[in-house]
Amino acid sequence: MAGARKNAPPREDVLVAAMEMIAERGLEKLTMAALGREVGMSSGHLLYYFGSKDELLLETLEWSEGRLGAERGRLLTRTAPARERLDAYVDLYVPDGHRDPHWTLWLEVWNRSQNADDAARDRQAAIEGAWHRDLVALLAEGVSRGEFRPVDPDRFAARMRALLDGFSIHVAIGLRGTDRAQVIGHVGEFLRESLLADD
Repeated sequence: MAGARKNAPPREDVLVAAMEMIAERGLEKLTMAALGREVGMSSGHLLYYFGSKDELLLETLEWSEGRLGAERGRLLTRTAPARERLDAYVDLYVPDGHRDPHWTLWLEVWNRSQNADDAARDRQAAIEGAWHRDLVALLAEGVSRGEFRPVDPDRFAARMRALLDGFSIHVAIGLRGTDRAQVIGHVGEFLRESLLADD
């Protein structure tokens, strides 16, 4: 068994390969056997390392979110008006289009969460919480600088993320009549009407 572990690719390589397979072939083609072939491991070895496909998907999502979180941090801490940084947050949040790999993975993990244990649900909540906290902090900053109306940042963030999630699901699943540009436009209109301070 020690020899098998020694020859196993680094865990991150497996997560990268899983994300690439989702991007290239779709989630339905991501089987343990197919992923094993990509990384030179048997499906049994993958199950040994991850325990289940659910765990593999959640770890892949956490890895992907770690990368997005770093990008989000760079966008939100740059020197720019709060509105510009809010636009960057929205741009990062909304899927690139139909079958966006990150959103495809998110939707699958959400779907599987119906039967997930508390530990897995806590990990999903941590991912959601990071997006929420960053948005709350940005909204609070914009309110304090007079760029935004005096909204409750936490409540506004909850509503805004619900709006973003709803539209993003439409884009990710390829709902006809809904594309990324339309969603960005709708969200921009919502922000102008409900958040931007009157000049």
